[in-house]
Amino acid sequence: MADIELIPNKKHLARADQPELVGELTTLNLGPTHPATHGIFQNILQMDGEIIVSSEQTIGYIHRAFEKIAERRPYYQITTLTDRMNYCSSPINNLGWHMTMEKFLQVEVPKRAQYIRVIMMELARIADHLICNGILGVDTGAFSGFLYLFEKREEIYEIYEEVCGARLTTNMGRLGGMERDLSTEAIRKLRAFIKSFPPVMREFESLFNRNRIFMDRIIDVGAISAERALNYGFTGPNLRAAGVDYDVRVMNPYSSYEDFDFIIPIGQSGDTYDRFMVRNAEIWESLKIVEQALENLPEGPFYADAPEYYLPPKKEVYSSMEALIYHFKIVMGEIDAPIGEIYHAVEGGNGELGFYMISDGGRAPYRLHFRRPSFIYYQAFPEMCVGSTLSDAIVIMSSLNVIAGELDS
Repeated sequence: MADIELIPNKKHLARADQPELVGELTTLNLGPTHPATHGIFQNILQMDGEIIVSSEQTIGYIHRAFEKIAERRPYYQITTLTDRMNYCSSPINNLGWHMTMEKFLQVEVPKRAQYIRVIMMELARIADHLICNGILGVDTGAFSGFLYLFEKREEIYEIYEEVCGARLTTNMGRLGGMERDLSTEAIRKLRAFIKSFPPVMREFESLFNRNRIFMDRIIDVGAISAERALNYGFTGPNLRAAGVDYDVRVMNPYSSYEDFDFIIPIGQSGDTYDRFMVRNAEIWESLKIVEQALENLPEGPFYADAPEYYLPPKKEVYSSMEALIYHFKIVMGEIDAPIGEIYHAVEGGNGELGFYMISDGGRAPYRLHFRRPSFIYYQAFPEMCVGSTLSDAIVIMSSLNVIAGELDS
């Protein structure tokens, strides 16, 4: 640890390279099964009393080999693997994968489908941040805010259910567009959410943003500099909290994000408080995007004219031989992809979610790699918690929003 530039909690200055501050050490297993670890992963902590001297992570407890499974699956069947990564914002994973394949296959997605995707992805971002910040409150002993926000997350899940029939693991969209258009009921629920959500969010912020007890618990805790965050490969809210203005939606726009007016909130100190505040601000920006997309929803089809990749409507399958043939070939995975490779990234709930795919011309990827933001963040956890107390380690992990399903994949 002495070779690493440590950024200890400013309240606690114990250092592994200062032996005079270290007494008899205690080994503490934080996880793998622990209610405060937000998933099944382990931290072996060396403690000098209440102060963390070092931390060693162990991951892989729920590794499901998604990347290898994908090598035996037709491209459209990989969607169900993606929504089991960061299951707090499944639609972003689903639609990010579809966009990767559409970019690779040069499929032009209609504007209406792009706008519907933006609505679903921004709802997913709101839901992801609600869970992260709500549970951060729980981890500091404040339970009420979490209950307020959970009701709103339920409303988002009801919108998902209206759009695709699922709630958590959504399998949303299709290669070439959406499975179905926005129904009248879906639009009604969207408008109701846009109207009812702001008062609840303002109430949540009034409970936490300037709460002296909450602020004392998280200010200057788990700080990371912009330089160290970049060295680790941070993206998303955790990087922006350190003061780096980077967002995939702005730097490399996709799905018509260039059509929308929104700002990218950034912090300064990169501590737990800044991460909390950045996510709160992003929730408001996502709500603005949803409202803009719904009010300016283009007319036209909700899927591309790409019969080789997009499942034809059932009515046509029953009445058209050509539609029946395409349906059979797509479902049976009998359509070959061209030879090549591609990387495409979207702004996930946690940061840059990337898909790197190599095709050898077959019916499934030759190789597929998911760039999982949680895997990046968790590597920095020991550096961020050394010098802190055990209770600080919990809120640092909570504010990083490490999701075990995404971490292990």
